[in-house]
Amino acid sequence: MLDTLPVTLKSVISQAYRVPMRWIVRLTLPKATLGDGTSMNRERLSAARRRAAASWLATPGNVRGAVLMMMSGVLFTAMSALVKELGTRYDPFQVAFFRCLFGFLVLVPLILPRGLAAFRTRHPLKHVTRGLVGVSAMACMFFGLANLPLADVTAISFGVPMFLIILAVLFLGERVRWRRWTATAVGFLGVVIMLRPGTGAFEPAALVVVGGTFLIAVATTGVKLLSRTETTLTMLSWFGVVTTVAMAVPAALVWRAPEPEDWALLVLVGAIGAAAQNFSVRAYAAGEATAVAPFDYVRMVYATGVGILLFNEWPDIWTLAGALIIVASALYIARREARLDASQRVAMPRKPDEGSGHHPPG
Repeated sequence: MLDTLPVTLKSVISQAYRVPMRWIVRLTLPKATLGDGTSMNRERLSAARRRAAASWLATPGNVRGAVLMMMSGVLFTAMSALVKELGTRYDPFQVAFFRCLFGFLVLVPLILPRGLAAFRTRHPLKHVTRGLVGVSAMACMFFGLANLPLADVTAISFGVPMFLIILAVLFLGERVRWRRWTATAVGFLGVVIMLRPGTGAFEPAALVVVGGTFLIAVATTGVKLLSRTETTLTMLSWFGVVTTVAMAVPAALVWRAPEPEDWALLVLVGAIGAAAQNFSVRAYAAGEATAVAPFDYVRMVYATGVGILLFNEWPDIWTLAGALIIVASALYIARREARLDASQRVAMPRKPDEGSGHHPPG
């Protein structure tokens, strides 16, 4: 049976037993007891860390990317569950503010060594615009998490690639042919199936999530444009400041003093969100997009399981059918774009500092 599985999935399964031990070593060794503090104990710990790191780096890139993407999915689902729980006691604007604030604080150790140089740019207005769009998307998604089943919000969010196709044509000058347009139309059909407009099952809050998904696509397009001239740290620094300041205003209008036991949850929302994004970025850096992207959709399984176990949210047949259509469409678009990008690199290799915003005709 294992022989019938895709190569990447077989690699993940065959090496899965090695991954937990690597992470146990990496996570526990820094906190291990040094006994009498002798240099020998320190050397053993250092050697063990080096062996764990070497073993991890020796793992095929696509396998590392798949593992990192699945870990990103776990963290994103955990953050969403925390947001949903906090949304029963606090306004989504206030929860989003703490997500921005603590997410930015996680970046401070990276920003401090650079100082103001981390914010140096020739496009401040573009950074501000991207931050405002991004924080609006976050507010929409947090509102959806507070009012809709976790699996529904997760499934609708998979529609980002479909909006990206439209925005790429309008703002990035890409040419899209019938295959990707058809996949985009089919994906939107899946969204309509989930929303079921005109029926008693229709939830107006779902439209807010669709709007948030569109705004995520807009923010992603902004990242593609900015990445041509800006460093990752500059984009993250500006995004952290703009989103925190922008969300502070609506949060102040609905402010409720957090209960002592909720402070830890609010900190976790920011920290876990930042860590999830980091794992996602590292996943794509480690492996090929066509091998890594499918593992992002495992989030649907996580979200469904967490929704059932923690919130007693059982998805109906329409939600599952719509989600399946959306995921299939997004997978096709990702695979098609990766193939086109590969053909472009063969025809005309990009310079190391060039962005990846454009794709050849599809």
